[in-house]
Amino acid sequence: MKRFIEGEDRQQVALLPECLDDYIGEDNPVRVVDAFVEELDLQALGFKGVDPAATGRPAYHPAVLLKLYIYGYLNRIQSSRRLEREAQRNVELMWLTGRLAPDFKTIADFRHDNGAGIRNVCRRFIGLCRELKLFTQAIVAIDGSKFKAVNSRDRNVTPAKIDARQRQIEQSIQRYLDTVETADRTQPAEVEAKTERLQDKIRTLRAQMRQLDETQEQLKKLPDGQISTTDPDARSMNSQAKGSGLVGYNVQTAVDAKHHLIVAHEVTNIGNDRAQLSKMAKAAREAMDTKKLQAFADRGYFNGTELKACEDAGITAFVPKPMTSNAKAEGRFDKSDFIYIAKDDEYQCPAGEWAIYRFSTLEKNGLNAHVYWTSACPTCAIKDQCTTGDYRRIRRWEHEEVLERVQQRLDKKPEAMTLRRRTVEHVFGTVKHWMGSTHFLTKTLAHVGTEMSLHVLAYNIKRVIAILGMRRMMKAVRLVGA
Repeated sequence: MKRFIEGEDRQQVALLPECLDDYIGEDNPVRVVDAFVEELDLQALGFKGVDPAATGRPAYHPAVLLKLYIYGYLNRIQSSRRLEREAQRNVELMWLTGRLAPDFKTIADFRHDNGAGIRNVCRRFIGLCRELKLFTQAIVAIDGSKFKAVNSRDRNVTPAKIDARQRQIEQSIQRYLDTVETADRTQPAEVEAKTERLQDKIRTLRAQMRQLDETQEQLKKLPDGQISTTDPDARSMNSQAKGSGLVGYNVQTAVDAKHHLIVAHEVTNIGNDRAQLSKMAKAAREAMDTKKLQAFADRGYFNGTELKACEDAGITAFVPKPMTSNAKAEGRFDKSDFIYIAKDDEYQCPAGEWAIYRFSTLEKNGLNAHVYWTSACPTCAIKDQCTTGDYRRIRRWEHEEVLERVQQRLDKKPEAMTLRRRTVEHVFGTVKHWMGSTHFLTKTLAHVGTEMSLHVLAYNIKRVIAILGMRRMMKAVRLVGA
């Protein structure tokens, strides 16, 4: 072919042996993976099989399989079968593993059996970032996002789903019975065959009803009233869009505000974030090795007990209060319209009257609250704007000053929620994009946690390479390892 760039002849024998290293550029991220894993003490991190058995068939060294997985998650290749194929044809992987090509079962078993070690490698990389002085601001944004599990919505059972299905079955049975009755009157010649077919459908539906009744009894014994048949740990959760949801896990992350590195993460199967703030903030502070920390979170994390736990631990939290006042929604004064006078332990109401302390009570949520009201309520001119009862009672948590300090901090820092959004939300978008439409490939909470650690490790490696560049990154890995 004239005037075209021509390729090599497939039958041409190379005169001199080619070096595999020549195919891998000095700025190729695969070199970072190799250098990082080579500096790890895999036995101390909890990996199995570091010391080979004296007898039996030789095994692959854990370092080879760990490199294979880190490379896979860096390049959106999470499946063990796809990793097997890539190890046989991908030049970068041939260089990384020394042309070893484990089968998919060996690859999958490594991830299954070394969850603790993989999670420790993720923590070790955060330690490397800390040694590189990448966490100088001590500011994190905390958020949670729902990730799909290997469990369809049809394979998740709740009391509401059972009730809806039973109503559908009852309507179907009634429709078939009406059809049988109509056939008896209008089609006597064909009634026998048609009736037999419809009766079979009715028996099938009644068997389903009995099975649903049994399942409903099982649900009554479970604390969260759910059964997932494919992944037993997955739970039905509401998503951000109204009227939609998924069966999956709630992944919590704490993201550094300066470089957007994930400093701490945890996979939970609890559908809300209300009890996650202090745990994630403390984990982030430990990972960043700092005494003081600022933590930013959205309204879903607002919880008095959690905010007090953060304050007691020396963590400065910025969490807005949810707008859930029924009185405000109905056009009446809400609690924010009453001014608390700390030195007198009483409230001033919008009418200028003083609501004094009356008694303390234990609320349904287990918190101790003080109750206040004023005797002027029955004769108040603006009572209709305040309450529908005889008196407007104001409840104050015994540690309400903690919530007031949180609000004061937010008032002084109006850009707090903008900082939270730009820090953490794109991280979830990036990770979900890498995962693809299926999100997790493994089952049960422990193995899903391992898989998430690999995603977090891959994300952080890419971020640090972008921040430092390849040369500084390679130098840093070798220096820290030495």
